[in-house]
Amino acid sequence: MDTYRLALIGFGNVGQGFTQILRDRGRMIADQFGLQLVIVAVSDLLKGSLYDPQGLDPAALLAAVGATGRIDGLAAPEHGWDALRTISESNADAVVELSYTDLQTGEPAITHLRRAIESGKHVVTTNKGPVALRYPELKALADARGVEIGVEGTVMSGTPSLRLGSELLAGAGVQRVQGILNGTTNYILTQMEAGATYGDALADAQARGYAEADPTGDVEGFDAAGKVVILANLLLGASLTMADVDRTGITALTPQDVAAAQAGGERWKLIAKVERRDGRVEASVRPTRLPVAHPLAAVSGATNAITFTTDLLGDVTLIGPGAGRLETGYALLGDLLALHRKRGG
Repeated sequence: MDTYRLALIGFGNVGQGFTQILRDRGRMIADQFGLQLVIVAVSDLLKGSLYDPQGLDPAALLAAVGATGRIDGLAAPEHGWDALRTISESNADAVVELSYTDLQTGEPAITHLRRAIESGKHVVTTNKGPVALRYPELKALADARGVEIGVEGTVMSGTPSLRLGSELLAGAGVQRVQGILNGTTNYILTQMEAGATYGDALADAQARGYAEADPTGDVEGFDAAGKVVILANLLLGASLTMADVDRTGITALTPQDVAAAQAGGERWKLIAKVERRDGRVEASVRPTRLPVAHPLAAVSGATNAITFTTDLLGDVTLIGPGAGRLETGYALLGDLLALHRKRGG
């Protein structure tokens, strides 16, 4: 039985979803895979911090945050450590980095990941910022220190798009990857096709929790652009930046545009695409009219989907959730299981 001690940096929805998985399925994971996952530290700017080298009870963590919104009322040898001290001084084998996403600077997550790697700890994260902006640098540092980086959850939550492309399709000759990588905009477009205006569809998405109060990151395509950079760099060996993505959002689409597409047997989707062309890799995010028979055209609501165009298999399409508390928490579990297998588990 292998044991991985974990330090969680951030305890929002994803951290709590992951903790719920360990609470409910920890014994099954140990029995089935020979892997015991033990949370030893949690550090969250709003909910508090605590560290117990012997381990923290997932059920107690969830009960505390559910009752009071904080975790630092629980008994533990140490309280109040900030993120960097937690990373450096805890006995964690792996750091689970779940701080807020910043696609302009990548901070504070870049600093967290670098500190963890330099401390000889593996890292898993669902944070797009550091992966879109600094992955080659962080991966080189991890390789030099003999540790692993898990980033599956940065593109399609728990739906294993990166693992499918980088492992299972690695020999198939992937030439193009395109997908619906933002559930908020797909929900809005689905509602517009049903007759809603853009404004009404956005308000509905906000009421359902799909869209933030400031939806710019989603509706202007920045979120999808970060994901397409990750796909380009990790799957096609490119070195693109956010500035290299030809990006257009959905805010200019009108009911007339939607009606025109319907009349032509087509459907609007915000398509994130990366492809090899004339010896270089090009990336874009833009509203696109797809024939209704296209696999991506049938994907409605907040669901995500991705199509890999390959030399040997043609098109391979994967459809699944691109967000969610348990769904994204599962991406972390998937990365830790992959780490366990790679390290001889």
